[in-house]
Amino acid sequence: MFKGHPKGLIAAALANMGERFGFYTMMAILVLFLQAKFGLSGENAGYIYATFYALIYILSLVGGIIADKTKNFKGTILMGLVLMAVGYLVMSIPTPTPVPNQTLFLTYSLVGLFVIAFGNGLFKGNLQALVGQMYDRGNYSDEKRGSGFQIFYMFINVGAVVAPFIAPGIRTWWLRQNDFLYNAELPSLCHAHLNGTISPESVNKFQAWANEATISGTPVTDMTAFANNYLNIFTEGFHYAFGVAILAMAISFIIYIANKKRFPDPAHAAIKTDDKGNAHKIKEMDIKQVRQRIFALLAVYGVVIFFWFSFHQNGLTLTFFARDYTLLEFAGWNLSVESFQAMNPFFVVFLTPIIVGLFGWLKNRGIEPSTPKKIAIGMFIAASAYLLMSLSSVGLPLYSTINPDLGGTPLDDVQKITPLLLLGTYFILTVAELFISPLGIAFVSKVAPPQYQGIMQGGWLGATALGNQLLFIGAILYTHIPLWITWGVFVVVCLLSMTMMLIMLKWLERVSA
Repeated sequence: MFKGHPKGLIAAALANMGERFGFYTMMAILVLFLQAKFGLSGENAGYIYATFYALIYILSLVGGIIADKTKNFKGTILMGLVLMAVGYLVMSIPTPTPVPNQTLFLTYSLVGLFVIAFGNGLFKGNLQALVGQMYDRGNYSDEKRGSGFQIFYMFINVGAVVAPFIAPGIRTWWLRQNDFLYNAELPSLCHAHLNGTISPESVNKFQAWANEATISGTPVTDMTAFANNYLNIFTEGFHYAFGVAILAMAISFIIYIANKKRFPDPAHAAIKTDDKGNAHKIKEMDIKQVRQRIFALLAVYGVVIFFWFSFHQNGLTLTFFARDYTLLEFAGWNLSVESFQAMNPFFVVFLTPIIVGLFGWLKNRGIEPSTPKKIAIGMFIAASAYLLMSLSSVGLPLYSTINPDLGGTPLDDVQKITPLLLLGTYFILTVAELFISPLGIAFVSKVAPPQYQGIMQGGWLGATALGNQLLFIGAILYTHIPLWITWGVFVVVCLLSMTMMLIMLKWLERVSA
């Protein structure tokens, strides 16, 4: 699988693992942290989550501009790693919960999130440009470029596999150190009790769960003291989990420094090496061809906006679903809400060799779909994942009826859905991701005019940013309408995007030929 690829490919992917570790730490715990720490509604936590993930990608445009202006891509990447570490340091410092001044402490957390996003913007796009240049500067086929980006995508997700286990592991360990057990739904009951919005039915459940969560076995008599103490310990564990990402950044920093000389310099993007190792300047395209390619890329960007809008619900509404409607005990295993976030990166690592092999097998028989067709197939696969969620959610109660802040009562375990539903959904979504994300990046790398490689890669990240900014719509739907309709919206969005790709298919194939 690795034969014939640039030597620096794996090193670049390993250097990216720290960023992925932090990314999936955030995906696993960010909305849960915001709600436990500040008592935010799902909608308000969704606004922050969506904006944070949008900034990660939109600031990649800023990072690309900085690298272009300074002609110092490698230095910009290193600064990105440092800033991400600083941001995680800000998030890792424990502050009291419930917060004495919500505006002040929420602003403090938002500053930390912005620093992480800005560091990610300096890092992400520029490292991606390095990988593209490895293929631009050598004599590599389009198929080799595509499989190279899939391999890169697989390896960067190695760090993401462990993050959703480490973060909740630290949180649960810290609870135990303070004589408490983990219960994902207790923080919302604690906030409802302190706010005076808890229903009579939830009062009994709160008392029972508080007793179960107290390791000493002593019945809880002061519920207000318990609520304050449990919230403080619960969120302290999250703060310490953010701190582990600093170590991941340090490891990536060391790997990058050790391999820095092996990476090309995107400042010399117009140079290509032939079979004999001779360097030649890449001939620029004429105006008409440039316009055609830019319009083709803009069309693809418009489609992938809605893929990311649907796909990245995994850290938002699908996380809410794991907490509110999913049974966390299965076949003798006690699961955490955050552990579901390990499914996607695990499946990326597991499925990438299979998908690469499948495409190779189809190519050898002359029936491999074009990249635009693969993206259309990916949108159909994503639609099928949410169709599964929609059919399985028929009959589940409205979120407002189980939300303690609205006087609702959380579901009992016997009323909850098997975790196999989310396992299957994440599996299908990951297959869709592997048909779209790494191949889309490779498509941009291939189609973008040489003189506009940087800005076109930035356009891909900008489209991803727009998709992420729309994530909050999912949180609004989740909290206001039946779940089966919520998931049905994503089915429709993915199918419409697939249809648009199929309508443009011949044109895109012709432009990218």
